[in-house]
Amino acid sequence: MVIETAVHTAGVTASSVPNPARMSSPWLLRAAIVAVAAGAFGAMAWLAADAGAREVVSNLVRSPFGLAVLFGLAALSSATLILPAPGLALTALAATTADPLIVGIVAGAGQAVGELTGYAAGASGRSLLPDTPTIDRLRTRMTRRGAPVIFILALIPNPVFDIAGVIAGALHMPVSRYLAAAAAGKIIKNIAVAGGAATLGRLLGATIGG
Repeated sequence: MVIETAVHTAGVTASSVPNPARMSSPWLLRAAIVAVAAGAFGAMAWLAADAGAREVVSNLVRSPFGLAVLFGLAALSSATLILPAPGLALTALAATTADPLIVGIVAGAGQAVGELTGYAAGASGRSLLPDTPTIDRLRTRMTRRGAPVIFILALIPNPVFDIAGVIAGALHMPVSRYLAAAAAGKIIKNIAVAGGAATLGRLLGATIGG
């Protein structure tokens, strides 16, 4: 009886003591997300502001590893978490040197992967979002039709997608469904941008050449 009581007491005591790793892991995840987003924004701001950097990127896109470079830069452009980054500008640049269809697919897939920062931010804690009527409405729509909402927001250029990604993580939408919906919308959007940029480039070339 004494042994059973001791075991029971030890079990209660052990379960009542907070696990430091469990307590710190959400904060470590949030710190990592902030670090990734800040680094991505810094990299994209440098590329946008430095003419020499843009020339380097242009040469890399034209290289044999151009599609891999495009995928990585597209992922960075979407990992900035609400902060603006010239993701579609990269798509337009790449479309002047490569097949617009392939460029759109690669850039869209890369941007979808980059959007995992928002999803991870939401999965780390719902308190990241303020309780406003707009966010409450979006959360309600995400609860009812999560994947279609993600697809539409990914398809149309807008500043709300990152918020929807955070909500998707907070609602524990399956990551595969989130990625599929985001990639579908972003690929279609990037194909349209790449096609438009390639067409415009050909028209300008013909006009200048003529």
